[in-house]
Formats: sequence, structure tokens, C-alpha cells
Amino acid sequence: MKMKVLLLACALIASSTVFSQTQPYQWKTASSGGYNYKYVTNDPSKARFYTLKNGLTVVLSQNNKKPVIYYRAGVRAGSNTDPKHATGLAHYLEHLLFKGTDKFGTMDYAKEKPLLDKIDALYEQYNKTTDPAKRKEIYAEIDKTSGEASNYSIANEYDKIMTSIGGQSTNAHTWYEETVYKEDFPSNATDKFLALQAERFRNPVFRLFHTELETVYEEKNRSLDNDNSKMFEQVLARLFPTHNYGQQSTIGVIEHLKNPSLVEIRKYYNKYYVPNNMIIAMAGDLNPDEMIKKIDASFAYMKAKPVDLYNPAAEKPLTSIQQVEVLGPNAESVGIFYRGFAENTREAMLLDLVSSILSNGKAGLLDINLNKQQQVLRSDAGTQQMKDYGFFMMTAQPKQGQTLDQARDLLLAQLQKVKNGEFDESLIPAIVANTKLKLLTSFEENEFRVEALTNEFILNRGVKWDKSLASTDEMGKVTKAEITAFAKRFFADNYVVAFKRKGEDKNVAKVDKPQITPVKTNSEFTSPLAKTLIGMPVKPIQPRFLDYKKDLQFGKSGIADVITVENKDNSLFRLTYRFDLGAWNNQLLPYAAQYLAYLGTDKYTSEEISKQFYNIACSYNFAVANEEASITVTGLQENYDKAVSLVEHIFANCQPNDNALAGMKNAILKNRENAKLNKGNILNGLVSYAQYGASNPFNYTLTNEQVTAITSEQLIDLLHNIKNYQHTITYYGPQTLNSFVAGISKLHTVPAAFTAAAPAKQFSYSPATGQVYFADYDMVQAEVRWVRNAGVYDPTQTAHVDLFNGYFGGGMGSVVFQTIRESKALAYSTYAGFSSPDKKDKQYMMMAYVGTQADKMNEALNGMNELLTTLPESSERFAAAKDNAVNSLETDRITQYDIISSYLRNKKLGIDHDARIDLYKGLKPLTFADINAFHQKNVSNKPYNYCVVASKDKVTQETLAKYGAFTPVSLEQIFGF
Repeated sequence: MKMKVLLLACALIASSTVFSQTQPYQWKTASSGGYNYKYVTNDPSKARFYTLKNGLTVVLSQNNKKPVIYYRAGVRAGSNTDPKHATGLAHYLEHLLFKGTDKFGTMDYAKEKPLLDKIDALYEQYNKTTDPAKRKEIYAEIDKTSGEASNYSIANEYDKIMTSIGGQSTNAHTWYEETVYKEDFPSNATDKFLALQAERFRNPVFRLFHTELETVYEEKNRSLDNDNSKMFEQVLARLFPTHNYGQQSTIGVIEHLKNPSLVEIRKYYNKYYVPNNMIIAMAGDLNPDEMIKKIDASFAYMKAKPVDLYNPAAEKPLTSIQQVEVLGPNAESVGIFYRGFAENTREAMLLDLVSSILSNGKAGLLDINLNKQQQVLRSDAGTQQMKDYGFFMMTAQPKQGQTLDQARDLLLAQLQKVKNGEFDESLIPAIVANTKLKLLTSFEENEFRVEALTNEFILNRGVKWDKSLASTDEMGKVTKAEITAFAKRFFADNYVVAFKRKGEDKNVAKVDKPQITPVKTNSEFTSPLAKTLIGMPVKPIQPRFLDYKKDLQFGKSGIADVITVENKDNSLFRLTYRFDLGAWNNQLLPYAAQYLAYLGTDKYTSEEISKQFYNIACSYNFAVANEEASITVTGLQENYDKAVSLVEHIFANCQPNDNALAGMKNAILKNRENAKLNKGNILNGLVSYAQYGASNPFNYTLTNEQVTAITSEQLIDLLHNIKNYQHTITYYGPQTLNSFVAGISKLHTVPAAFTAAAPAKQFSYSPATGQVYFADYDMVQAEVRWVRNAGVYDPTQTAHVDLFNGYFGGGMGSVVFQTIRESKALAYSTYAGFSSPDKKDKQYMMMAYVGTQADKMNEALNGMNELLTTLPESSERFAAAKDNAVNSLETDRITQYDIISSYLRNKKLGIDHDARIDLYKGLKPLTFADINAFHQKNVSNKPYNYCVVASKDKVTQETLAKYGAFTPVSLEQIFGF
């Protein structure tokens, strides 16, 4: 299915009539509160589309279940509209829109501006100069002047304001057609929020540019360490030899990043950031009549201008097979890519439907014929939709002993089946039903609404919302004959095949580190505007905590405990059997869960089981964690008996399949090889090694020899007897407790006494001794984590931990982010925190992270160590962090199935009530002195183990040995096989 916009193009039926024909979606006009607006009938988001006098599009969707509003400010300008000589411009402009204006982000703009103007001029000189020595001289002047300008700037004051008013998700993204700014905020802070957003776009000042540009360099280098990113860039260049989808990457080319122009950035901003090219979208706890007046008043200063958006010539048809090869350290894979069609066309819908016929996670041709039959390690299909075109892709990872060419041929063979009509026509209504079911709850979420509505504007200026909503119903009208005719016509020798091979990419050229002197962040200062906004009074929001005795219903089904919450919103159910055993009790249990996916019963084949679940729009999952396992069944209540009965039948009657077991073993061994090629897995394993020692949870697994020796009898015995182990039954759905218990007692028999599980494996925490654990990996960057176990869980420390994390390392305004990224430009990604355990007998872990260029690693290590030793004090930042923590609790609403999860989570910590009650009370009296004392006691002057994943050719042992005993750790030690 579409990776990004499928969910926007579907109808939602908010009842058990999800499978019935919907009424048509039609545009209507209305007037309320003095404003005209448009809306679409039967729109599940109930969105109102306004166009203000200056051309600004405003879309408002009211949903008052939580006192929070989600916000998007979208601009129809992205990498497509980057100048040819300045690719990446839209993206780093996005970064600069967080730097403030002449009224905030500065202590004295009158003194700052001449220095900023000088920096502008220096960059113009710099990007026109080719002599290396002269460029170095100019850059040194840029660095010097930037340091002088930073005497007046206040870094990340935008985030400080958002944090203080309760924002939880400050972010932004740039893509081909768009730049979108993302926020959420408490509904009582609407006036503060709108004042800040209106000011943000009034006169943005591009301060602290050279450190922010270095952050973009870091982001570029991270992309060079991502094999998939490199592959997609080459594939798109061939799919779109003319269009900027293939000719201009979002981050930009290195040469342009090295030669930026603030003058060009300003021109771009003035050209595209105009109201008739922008959308303000909000969804949540709002009154549309009141909100539109406030938005109109806030953004009325913006003036419309003519906008010429990117209007490319049509691409010529692709008439041959093109091949791309990418080398890198990650696991091998193959992808087949076809150029698609424009957004909201019938052809785009048909292409998306083909992708679901091939891959829907259960009953697609790839799911059944390749994945279940273990013909490849894994495979899938999907579409990605942009405005002018999209693309269709199929991907596969080869199994043990299989070549990429063989995997490619298997993908093409399944595609040929679609062309031949070799699929069940019932797949089409099943796809439609499952899509609608997925959306049954999606439109209840404000974030989903605001994302959908913003994307609709970006792709269609909002004028095709009716068609987007109706497209799933249109999909339901498609016949098998139309699909096969389309597939025969469209799929030919007109694709790009991409081979991702393991090997050294000698063409990777990282962005070199410039000489940067740390700038001042001045986070202890606050501009007059920020003081005004932060100080604006708001009507308090009262927190709403759970009372488990009232919000949960407790019962029994035989000897099994039952916990239920009644679903009064829709007809969905979620049933879970929660077992008190996991992989630490029985190492074979995860393999039994994996084996089950390939097994049939005495009545049904494995393929028939998958199709049955898909046809009734239900699903089940058997998940095994370290200390617990769960069987979960979800779907429509009207199909509850069918789904649960089928699950019970599967576990009771699954039959051994030695061929499937042999294939599964080969897949496990191949997956293990691939896991060792993933730097994220390696770093996680190193952290576990540092936390527990050579014997740790990460490498507590069967050896390859033990995997090979597994028998069907061992796994089948576990599956047949799983319900005999102690478990709790939880249910969220339309039934009352009594009705549920009466029904589940008939469907799910519980033994007279539970079988005792083997004791769980216990792991001993290792004290940090200043070791430097190193794993070699072919990469441009270096990734480092600091690790130290920090004592057994103490519920009285919850408020201290929460506030410390928010202040120290939890966001853009935190000490770590401000220092490592904003001031010193040492990393794109950095954070730190005091990690709380999930059980009362486990320990906290103090952890810090920096992902940085290898040649900056030494500086990054020293920078983080300084912060771990001494906690910088900023009363303004502390106040913002505390306000944010309190606001978060006041606006938090735990509902639906999450009520059960909250209860069970607190129970594991030994807490019999909603732990947020204690947290809320504990936060109120805390001062910076309390947090500093916490830092001194738990963080400062403590030994840490360092976990480093980097290339041995770029990071020397001598450098790392300065921080502790250098200990290279092999992949076998990390993974246990």
C-alpha cells in the first residue's frame, strides 16, 4: 500500500457497517461566525476548509476528546523548487525557521544585525571563491564574525517558548513538494501559540547559520551511511531523468552544501512563503468559529504574491530495463521499481491496488507464495505517491544460498501472476474492507487528521478531498478484469532493478569538517517577546487521572484473571492472553512463535488460515518478549467469535511441517548474518554488553548449532500447551464484563491448574569501570553511547527523573542539544537521559548518545563528558522544562485499551494506582537545586562505559584509549552466535 498518502485517500465508516456502501462525498458551502467555508459530506474528520482574504488556506477539524490541538503549517515548496545551483536550500531553510526573528531569539537585534549582514556578505564572497587558501581565510572570518554575533543571539528560544506552553512534538520536514512545520499544544494556550507562529513567519532571521549548516552536513553524512538512501537516490534518478524527483535530492549535493548563500535563502523564503501558497491546519480541542477569527487576526499581515510552482515537462515513457548497483555494509537486497502516475488519478489507484494484491501482510501473492513458502527471506510491495508521479516497487532479501538475480526473478514471477489474473477476485473486497477497518480508529486521532489534511493541500490544494475520501469505495468497484488489463498494459520492460550488494563503496565522499569555534547559546536570557508570551495567563486544565477500580472491570474465567474496558466508541475489539513466561523462561518459545506462521492444522493449510483472517478483516499475533508472551486477536466485534475460535483451533491443532522448519532454520541463520551487518543492532548489542557483561540479554540466545538441532516436536509441544501456563485475559471491546466472561469461557478453556514455568534466566548488572567497548564498522560517522547502571528502581525518584530528563537531554531546548549541536555543531543527533526500568527489581541506566563525524568524535566525547560532570544552570530553561512536564500531565488522557496497559505497566513496578498522580504531585515543589543534586548524586563524576561503533580506519585506538581501557568486541561476542 502507499507508504505516505494511502491513508489520506480512504473512506471511514464509524460503525460495524464498515463493509456497506457509503454515501457519496460532496462539497458543500456554509457560513458560521462571520466566515464562509467549504466541507465534504460524510467527512470523518468533519473538516472546514477556509480561504482567508490574503489567500491563506485554513483547515480546522474539531475533536474534543483531549485538551490538545495538533497543528501543521505547510508550504508548497520543497526540493523540487530548489534552484538548480543551490540544491538542499528548502531543507536548510526549514532548519533556519527555528532561529527566531528580530523580536525573539535575540538579546539586541540592533547590535546583532550588522554582524549578520557581514556574515551574509562573507558567504557570498565565499561561494564565489575557488582558491582553497582564500576560502579558508574567508571561512575563518565567517567563524569569527559568527562568534561575535552569538553574543546577542539566544539559541533555540523558539523551542523554549514551545516547551513552556506545553508543546510536545516540535519538528519539521522537507520533501519534494513541501516543507511542513509540526506542533501540538494544550488548547488553553491557543493565544500564546498563535502569537508565536505568526511572529515566526513575519521576519525570520537566519542567525547561527554556520553551526546549523554543519548540522545539515552531519545529516548528509548520515545519509551516506544509509545504503537504502543511496539506492533510492540512484533509482529515482533513472525513473525520473527529467523531473526533479530524480534530479534533486532533498538534502542536496555536497558541492552546494559547501557553498551556501544566505541571499538565495532569503529570496526563496520571500518567493514561496506567502499566504496563498501555505496552509494552517489544526485538529483537536477547538471551536472552529472562534479559532478561525484568531488565525485570521494573527496572520492577516501576510500579503499574497504570485507564485510560480515547479511545472516540469512530462517525462518520456521508459522503454528499457535499467540496472542500479549499490555497495555498502548492510545486508543484500533487490528492488524492482516502476514509475507511477499523478496523484488522485485512476491509474494511481489501480497501481496501489496491485501493490496490495501482491503484498498486504497476510493474503497477498508475495505473502502467500514467497514469504509463507520461504522462497525468499522476506518480500513486499508498495507504492509511494507524489503530486506529479508516484512509483511502484517490489523488494526482496535473498535467503541463504540464493542470488539477487534469483530473488528478482521470483518477484517478477508473482507480478506475472497478476498480469495473468492468477489471483482470487475476493482479494479486492478484502483489501477494501481491511483498509476501511484500519481507518476506523485513525480519524479519531488528531495527529492523523492534521497530517491527512495537510497532505491533501500539498498535493491537490485541498480541492480533491472529496475524491480522496471516496477512493476506497472506488477501489471496491474495480474488477479483476480491469486489474489484469491494467497490469498487462503497464508492467513491461520499463523498470529499474536495484541490487544492493555487500561491499565497500569507494565513491562515498563525506562532507569535511570545517573549523568551528563554539558559539554562545545564551540560554539563560529571554527576549522581551518571549517573556510576554510565556507570561500570558491561561485558564488551567485540570489533570484527569485513572481510578483503576472504576475504569477497569475485573473478573475471572476459570482460574485466569480477566480485565476489561468497554469500548463505547466503535465496534472494534482487542483480546489478549498475557502469559507470565517468555524467552528467558524457555529459549525455544520465540522459535515456536515464528514456526507457527508457517503451520496449518488438521483442517486448514497455513495459506488458508491467512486468507480466512484477511477475509473477515481480523488478525492475530503471537509475540514473545524476554519475560512475557502474548496472543492478541483484533478486529470487528461481529467477527469476534469466528476470529477467536480460529485462533483457539490453530494453537490446539497446528501440525508439524519439517520442510517449513528447515526453511525457517535457514532463514534464521541468514537473518543472523544480516543482523551483524546492521550498525544499529551492533550498537544495541554493545550497550547490553556494557550494562551486563559478556553474558547479557542481547546475546542470550541459541547458538547456530542449537538452532539447527531444534525439532518440530519441541515447538509443537509448546504451541499446543501454551494456554496451560499462567495467563491473564484482557479485553477492550463493546461487550460488558459479564457478557465477555460468559463468551470467553466457552471459546477459551482454562486448565484446572496452571503448569509451572521454568524460572527465568537472571542477569547480573556490571558496574561501569571506564571501558571503551569498540566494534568496527565501515561507516562515515561514529556512534557513541555512554552507559552506566544507576541503582534499583525507586518510585520516590520518578519526578526527579522526569524533570532531569526534560531539562538535561530530552529535546531541542535541552542542555545536551543546546551544547553539543547548537553551540559546538558536533552532531546531528544527540541526547541523554536517566532511563527507568520496567520492573521494580531492575536498575536505572544513565545513557548518553552522540552520532558524529569520525573526525569530530574526540571533541564530541569531551563535550558530553563536560555535561555529565557539571550541569549548566539556566533558570529560564529549567522553568520551561518544568512547565512542560506539568502541562504534559494536565493534558494527558489515557483512554481505551491504554487503560489496561497503564494498569499492567504500573503493576510491574509495584504500584497499584495511576503513577501519574505521584508524578504530578512530585513535580510541583522541585527546584533547580533538586535537579542539580540529582545530577551530582547519580550522574556526575561517575565511571561510564563507552560503546563505540565506527570504522577502525577513521577512529584510532590511541584516541579511544584516552577515555578508558580499549576493549574491542567481536560480532560473535556481541551477538552470541
